[in-house]
Amino acid sequence: MQIPDKFHDECGVVAIFSHPEAEKLKLAYLGLHALQHRGQESAGIVSSDGLVSRVHKAMGSVADIFTEDVLSKLHGTLAIGHTRYSTAGDSALLNAQPILVQSNKGAIAVAHNGNLVNATAIRARLESQGSIFQTNSDTEVLVHLIALSKEHTLPEAMADALRRVEGAFSLVMMSNDRIFAARDPRGFRPLGKISAVDGHKHDAFVFASETCAFDLIGAEYIRDVKPGELIIVGPEGVSSRFYSTAAPQSSCIFEHVYFSRPDSLVFGRSVQTSREELGRQLAREAGVDADLVVPVPDSGVTAGVGYAAESGIPFRFALIRNHYVGRTFIEPSQSVRDFGVKLKLNPVRSLLEGKRIVLIDDSIVRGTTSRKIVRMVRSAGATEVHMRISCPPTISPCYYGVDTPSRKQLIAANKSVDEIREYIGADSLAYLSLEGLKKACGEGEKISYCSACYTGKYPTDIVDIEEIQPATARR
Repeated sequence: MQIPDKFHDECGVVAIFSHPEAEKLKLAYLGLHALQHRGQESAGIVSSDGLVSRVHKAMGSVADIFTEDVLSKLHGTLAIGHTRYSTAGDSALLNAQPILVQSNKGAIAVAHNGNLVNATAIRARLESQGSIFQTNSDTEVLVHLIALSKEHTLPEAMADALRRVEGAFSLVMMSNDRIFAARDPRGFRPLGKISAVDGHKHDAFVFASETCAFDLIGAEYIRDVKPGELIIVGPEGVSSRFYSTAAPQSSCIFEHVYFSRPDSLVFGRSVQTSREELGRQLAREAGVDADLVVPVPDSGVTAGVGYAAESGIPFRFALIRNHYVGRTFIEPSQSVRDFGVKLKLNPVRSLLEGKRIVLIDDSIVRGTTSRKIVRMVRSAGATEVHMRISCPPTISPCYYGVDTPSRKQLIAANKSVDEIREYIGADSLAYLSLEGLKKACGEGEKISYCSACYTGKYPTDIVDIEEIQPATARR
């Protein structure tokens, strides 16, 4: 099996509190559809009519799981949904979200984007006290903490539970008649709020990981859920409280580099604007004489536009991506070199032949894919291939909800830039500086980013960090 050589998207969440006459469940489904890029392994929706909660979740894509027949059976006026890529817990149906339980505080459903770095320790303590877990996902720890809280009301129990966990979490939660939304005190992961659908104020309250979900359902973006904030939407209206004291903001800068869709506002900033500026800054820092700027699709496209605009070098789509690649059960002979990359990308020889090429991509993980792409471009006739990366070298794994390999598998943690250049076979290689990255993404008074994957300096305490295996330590 081919080992993935790209950072994987984490998860996407959506929540709907709807007027009875609104098309409630369709909004949740459409919201998940817009967030499909954040996770393709499984998806689920929990709905409620105020008295009874129903759940449907399965492995696969949103469109395949939620057929018209399935949606017709999910009745109610409120719902939460989740689309998942596993970064903590196995890729299996038992870990698909939302998690729905019946507890001493009533029905509780939870959908989570992020990772709880102290979940393993909490789980061990709870299991020693007799708690029984149904999944191996870190999210289930929250459900137990809510149920075991000595607080008498559900909102107070949720606030109590949130104060006991550490790490990254953007959460949507649901009882039979209320929706809850919360972010961790450092604001690692995005979560936005709106209060209008199709221009009709208060017809629905919607929360989602990215604003592209609001665009699809015709909703007006109001603001982000603030770090440390818990918002409650119920029959009596909307209330907000801060369950935690303020912490230094550490929003994930890689949301702007790669994860979020370019058409989203994330952390109050346009992703498109950030990515174009990443390319412009990269051209200022690492310009090179060349004939064409060629992005590695799709992740390098927007930065490539910025690089071309700043450098004055023409921009061309000279690598064409096949968007319809699924699993193939036909394995070619070993003579078909770089088969996996060729399934996804094909060079336009007429554009590349005899040209000096600047290849733009968002990152290099293990280096194997970059090596194959450089070789592909040379085979198509390019005379020079210069690789430019729109972020700094990734030297440390993420423990806050991004699926990154271990330090041993990250090429930049073990090789110098020139050694990486030699390995991938490029004529030159340059990364964007950390200062350039932060500048391009607008770091300043209004926003401060987590850049631990580039520095190895983590904003939270993680015990025995080198012993944590990324495949089981993140969500």
